[in-house]
Amino acid sequence: MVKVLVIGLDSAPPELLFHEFIDKLPNIKRIVEKSIYGPMKSCIPAITIPAWIVMATGKTPGELGIYGFRHRKNNSYKDIWIAHSLMVKEKAVWDYLGERGYKSVVLGVPPSYPPKKINGWMIGCFITPDSSVNYTYPAELKSEIERVVGDYIFDVVFRKENRDEVKEQIWEMTEKRFEVVRYLIETKDWDLFMFVEIGLDRIHHAFWKYFDENHHLHEPNSPYRNVIPDYYKLLDKEIGKTLKLLDEDTAVMIVSDHGIKRMKGCFAINQWLIDEGLLKAKYEKGKFTRFEQLNVDWSNTIAWAWGGYYARVFLNVKGREPNGVIRLSEYDKVRDEIAEMIKSIRGPNGEKWDTKVFYPEEIYPTAKGDKPDMMVYFDDLYWRSAGTLGWETNYLLENDTGPDDAVHSEYGVFALHTPDMDKSKVIECSIYDFAPTVLSLFGLKDVAEKLRGRVLYNGF
Repeated sequence: MVKVLVIGLDSAPPELLFHEFIDKLPNIKRIVEKSIYGPMKSCIPAITIPAWIVMATGKTPGELGIYGFRHRKNNSYKDIWIAHSLMVKEKAVWDYLGERGYKSVVLGVPPSYPPKKINGWMIGCFITPDSSVNYTYPAELKSEIERVVGDYIFDVVFRKENRDEVKEQIWEMTEKRFEVVRYLIETKDWDLFMFVEIGLDRIHHAFWKYFDENHHLHEPNSPYRNVIPDYYKLLDKEIGKTLKLLDEDTAVMIVSDHGIKRMKGCFAINQWLIDEGLLKAKYEKGKFTRFEQLNVDWSNTIAWAWGGYYARVFLNVKGREPNGVIRLSEYDKVRDEIAEMIKSIRGPNGEKWDTKVFYPEEIYPTAKGDKPDMMVYFDDLYWRSAGTLGWETNYLLENDTGPDDAVHSEYGVFALHTPDMDKSKVIECSIYDFAPTVLSLFGLKDVAEKLRGRVLYNGF
């Protein structure tokens, strides 16, 4: 009987599987030495939600209608909805497998709150409010988890100054997560087991400037300089203890939704839009203002934006927005002009940026739901987008909503070890290859061939 364990490491970079990283991680190295592995190109946008559910369904963000954590509601200016599991209408790999009688354990794969009914067991992800809510399917699984680890931890607040507290909470969260993983491996009759550890993402964002000598805010002698390497060792230890519980015929995968790299700064996109006359609003320099607090003259506004690891730019279209000003006949022309303006933005010292602008309908086969008009990677994601206002300059040295040292990168990791592999092979692959590959391992090649990606391994 085939079994597949998927170890999801949120924001693991390709370097994890190569060079100096892998030699210090003996248990991960054991997997990689007999596997196909390499960089895995993420989706656009390369962020946690939607990337994990893109991976699990093989569908693009446009097909899912999920472009991030928050979305506009009914073309309003300020009303939003937050991504959650019930907004996912496409089948995930565990749904396809469940239809064929296979049982799955799905733990922490975003977005998985509220937990949905599956043929197996599901535990909510980092968007779960706290352990007081019903976060498991079936509901009685919650009491089992509490007997094992007490209050289960879904996420930590990592954008705060008390780094000691952040570190301590991430360690506790990760240790509890792996305790639950091992408990479920031993007590449930599963075929597919997929879990995501969000702690790696949190440790990167909270401690990258102490780790990366090239970071503009690097502190070489900080007591936190070894936090990231130490966390990788913790992960490796926990993975090693987990691997000991597996049958010899179990395939093991290590995947990440995207990679990570240093943040060079934040660009205040809405301040720039005001400077360019595209957003009609006033703000007071030196007074931190969220966009939602801004008094916007919508009848004279052409565009506005949201902050985040990437920028979402919205146009004020007549007949679509409540006070739209751009005629539909002028939409393409206006959008192209603004896109060229954005791509011409240079860095704080006049340096050229490698900025990318995407139109949803051009990168997805369909673009459902509350899509932005433009999606912007400032300087290939090195510069985060700050949607807030009140800054003395449009170029911020630090994140605008709390300490955050890192940004996302386009490539995460993929590794697949099966019992019949006796050597390794380096490959390049896409996040869309995950679902068809998993389904193929279970013999569901009829389903796999209908999905977007390709099957990476036909053996086993």
